[in-house]
Amino acid sequence: MKKISKKTLNKSFLSWFYGNLTCFSQEHMQTFGYLCSMLPVVEELYDTKEEQKDALQTYTAFFNTEPQIGTLVVGMTAGLEEAKANGEPIDGDTINGIRAGLMGPLAGIGDSLIVGTLIPILLGIGLGLSGNGSPLGAIFYIVTWNLLMFFGMKFAYFKGYEMGGKAVEMLVGEQAQALRESIIMIGTMVIGAVAASWISVTTSFQIPGVINLQSTFDSVYPKILSAGTVIFCWWLMTKKKISPTMVMLILVVIAFVGVLLGFFDPGLSY
Repeated sequence: MKKISKKTLNKSFLSWFYGNLTCFSQEHMQTFGYLCSMLPVVEELYDTKEEQKDALQTYTAFFNTEPQIGTLVVGMTAGLEEAKANGEPIDGDTINGIRAGLMGPLAGIGDSLIVGTLIPILLGIGLGLSGNGSPLGAIFYIVTWNLLMFFGMKFAYFKGYEMGGKAVEMLVGEQAQALRESIIMIGTMVIGAVAASWISVTTSFQIPGVINLQSTFDSVYPKILSAGTVIFCWWLMTKKKISPTMVMLILVVIAFVGVLLGFFDPGLSY
């Protein structure tokens, strides 16, 4: 009976950890990173070059998901490939079907959990530690992020390998849907908290003796300009499909024009 060695599994995991975006393009995305991570597994399981070529052909199909949570799929397919090499009724189409079926659910979970929740929390802590120009915040984020990602992805890889095809039901069933909705809710709350804590937009516009616009805003809806800025950025990126870099440039232009018109005070930080 063929069995993938721990050394080969570690090599496969590290190939994915460091190179999941290998030769990344809009056409292939994570295809080649996935292919490279499966190479040591295939080389150990199959003896002839022809068998290895046929096995690797499976992983030339398009693949793209959230790379951290997506590690689970790589581990699963390593386990499925091992079962296939031992004569179980599993073929390349079956493996590709599982890969394709899990791309979307894992992307939803990963984007909500990692991008929408974990990263903002770590950045919020890092910003808090960076007061007065301290480098502690940057050090904290770099060290904490890399440690969490390495050990978290390694756990996901080996858990996927152990579970094999049994993980499919867990990831696409009713429980997975409830999990994704819960994570999205938590992520939305975190984004809201980060925005309220770290974004401060105020106006200096006033007509002496007549109106102080910022005081008027505060009496009606405190931080309404900050909330409006967040909603405006969300609208540009989600509805108009404008890149984050372009959104930042738009904000720079708005701030520049606002200062010229006296709506913003150049001495304030936004």
